[in-house]
Amino acid sequence: MSGPLNKKGGKKSARFNIPESSSAQDEQYVEVTLDVRDDSVAVHSVKTAKGGEEVGEMTLLGRGLEKRSTSKVARNASARIKQVSQEIKRLTSFSKRPPPGRRFDRTKSAAAHALKGLKFISKTEGGAGWDGVEKRFDEITASTDGLLPRSRFCECIGMKESKEFAGELFNALARKRNIQGDSISKDELKEFWEQISDQSFDSRLQTFFEMVDKDADGRITEEEVREIITLSASANKLSNIQKQAEEYAALIMEELDPENHGYIMIENLEMLLMHGPNQSVRVGESKNLSKMLSQKLKPSMDENPIIGFCRNIKYFILDNWQRVWVIALWIGVMAGLFAYKYVQYKHRAAYVVMKECVCVAKGAAETLKLNMALILLPVCRNTITWLRNKTKLGVVVPFDDNLNFHKVIAVGITIGVGLHGISHLACDFPRLLQASEEKWKLMQPFFGDQPSSYWHFVKSVEGVTGIIMVILMAIAFTLATPWFRRNRLNLPTFLKKLTGFNAFWYSHHLFVIVYALLIVHGHYLYLTHKWYKKTTWMYLAVPVILYASERLTRALRSSIKPVTIKKVAIYPGNVLALHMSKPPGFRYKSGQYMFVNCAAVSPFEWHPFSITSAPGDDYLSVHIRTLGDWTRQLKTVFSQVCQPPDTGKSGLLRADGFQGNNNPICFPRVLIDGPYGAPAQDYKEYEVLLLVGLGIGATPMISIVKDIVSNIRAMEEEAEGSIENGTFAKTPSPSNALRRREEFKTSRAYFYWVTREQGSFDWFKGVMNEVAELDHNHVIELHNYCTSVYEEGDARSALIAMLQSLHHAKNGVDIVSGTRVKSHFAKPNWRNVYKRIALNHPDSRVGVFYCGAPALTKELRHLALDFSHKTSTKFDFHKENF
Repeated sequence: MSGPLNKKGGKKSARFNIPESSSAQDEQYVEVTLDVRDDSVAVHSVKTAKGGEEVGEMTLLGRGLEKRSTSKVARNASARIKQVSQEIKRLTSFSKRPPPGRRFDRTKSAAAHALKGLKFISKTEGGAGWDGVEKRFDEITASTDGLLPRSRFCECIGMKESKEFAGELFNALARKRNIQGDSISKDELKEFWEQISDQSFDSRLQTFFEMVDKDADGRITEEEVREIITLSASANKLSNIQKQAEEYAALIMEELDPENHGYIMIENLEMLLMHGPNQSVRVGESKNLSKMLSQKLKPSMDENPIIGFCRNIKYFILDNWQRVWVIALWIGVMAGLFAYKYVQYKHRAAYVVMKECVCVAKGAAETLKLNMALILLPVCRNTITWLRNKTKLGVVVPFDDNLNFHKVIAVGITIGVGLHGISHLACDFPRLLQASEEKWKLMQPFFGDQPSSYWHFVKSVEGVTGIIMVILMAIAFTLATPWFRRNRLNLPTFLKKLTGFNAFWYSHHLFVIVYALLIVHGHYLYLTHKWYKKTTWMYLAVPVILYASERLTRALRSSIKPVTIKKVAIYPGNVLALHMSKPPGFRYKSGQYMFVNCAAVSPFEWHPFSITSAPGDDYLSVHIRTLGDWTRQLKTVFSQVCQPPDTGKSGLLRADGFQGNNNPICFPRVLIDGPYGAPAQDYKEYEVLLLVGLGIGATPMISIVKDIVSNIRAMEEEAEGSIENGTFAKTPSPSNALRRREEFKTSRAYFYWVTREQGSFDWFKGVMNEVAELDHNHVIELHNYCTSVYEEGDARSALIAMLQSLHHAKNGVDIVSGTRVKSHFAKPNWRNVYKRIALNHPDSRVGVFYCGAPALTKELRHLALDFSHKTSTKFDFHKENF
């Protein structure tokens, strides 16, 4: 084949002439004319080799179909065209060094997306534009004679968190203008600002090139590439990339300098940007995404506010009907008990002396008895787990909200204690002291002789037990609040020891004393003498026995079923992974959690952690992040038996059951208790899943992902069976296969893992690679987000994005996560995530499971409700609670 390339109308036209031949095989050849652009190949005409008329179908192809890649043309034409296309692809490979001054066609392919990149200033950083920069300049230079030092350039332009990057940007801008020294005036700063805020892609590209080209010779060497990789990695807190900067610089030079000139030009840099794949748009999704972006889910404004109010009430009830009926029943029972006691004492002799005060005190006391009994039930974890797993009560009872209901009851107790105590101390006792002799005769059967001192009531059994209970409950309630439990208050060092999870855990056990005092308090009553009317013990009997049995079961179960530590790994981000043997009969579901105790840290403390292993694994694993005193001490204890890992193994420190010369390691003794039910365990009820984990909150989701892969693999094996010699050697049990299909409904899962640190991806690197390798049907879609990296399009992450695309295309490994799953930058746009799922799965019910910081809960729940109301896709939101 031959044919010169001729310029024509901004295109390259290639004509391939077939040598004349009288062979009968000539009819098999065609003459193809192609229009070749920089990033596209179009079929211009197709004729028979003997100069006949254009073939009809080929004419349509040539006139109407233009594809970006030669391979697509080939699939729609013939095998002969495929040969021609491959030759064109070879001739126009993007590895070929472009001639100086050449620019790419920016109207096609990835160019439109790339043109939005390399932004040095974002809206949030730039503030109010030049006005904001000028204001900061005046503030900074007030004491420097009107000159801005290089060290504070980052602060002035809004790059305070990227001081090194801003410093190199300053150097490039100053170098271009031959500015000597480390200070600039306001006029020079304005010139700098005009260049870095220029929206022209050419200007941004030139600025970025000048940052890399430190010697200003118009060429970028491999050493300069290595330096800018190190700088970009530092700005984005990617320590692993910093360590491998030399390797990645060699990769870029290999790709952009195939002829080994030793340097690359600005055209090569532009080419890399233009041909880089779009990170935010995946193949095959552009149609859905365009629909998604055009779909506006704005709240509709009702002309009639009453209609809008009624609709909101309807939505609220539909979304929260389980909670509504439970809370309504609880409030109704309390109101009934309060009213019953109020009316009862209104017709008794005590009412003559103490009036409404005694009615309020006794009504509140009755609600206190109920609530002190109820508050134990939500923390009977074994009972709740049994009810979730073995009954259908979960349909009407919101077991996921057990701890929330526990807190609501605590509020009810607080109100009851306030009404009861204030009514007695501030009203009943003073009126008894001031009662006339005639009225006191009515009280004498209950109180004896009329006291003359207020302290007579305070120092009595009822008074002392009541005051002690109030003090102990106040301590426990205060230390259980988020501010104290999570150490959010800025307290002096000596007071900080009295806060945190340990303080919460120990103070909550003061309720053993409270319940004992409550029974005593309920026995020594002034106005009730008959034993069967002293009902406090009746309220408490069943819940206290049930809770005591639970605690006894926990103690016996943990000691009867010991575990052996098999492997320990300590990962970046202060995460400790424990792999342990699975006790006989320990059955659990993905998403559940268990309690862990380590006597070497504290023999009494038990802490809950999500199980990260799958039910089908022959071991149990938990990943524990150091967030408090207990977890910090646990990591320290296990660090003492760990060593740096061998080559190829993950983690900062590791220890296997046998290490070195097959000598067994003496691990600290660990006890476990569980498993316990959690919201995520119900994932199998949904065909579509949205799993969201923030940081260490990914732990229950990892177990679910592993379980999905295991179930998919098992169903594939059951469907295929084992064939030997043309017959089934082993046929899967129809009943087992049917049971598995009934229990496992998931056909699609979206997993979003958002973390701040690059090292966090080491925690579950093996799981990510396993899913990428085994999920042949693409049931699970993995999305890893690293929020320390600046958003896509930012100049500080531009080189990281280029490098990521090159390395993943060549080696199949992501440079950020170190897995086969390509990472995203910054935070996800959660509204777009919901939109995309709603578009892909109309008329479906999606289970949304979230575990992580409370800050994101409100947004994810609101979006789930919003999309459920305004689309045909229904989202059920579930949040993990411990």
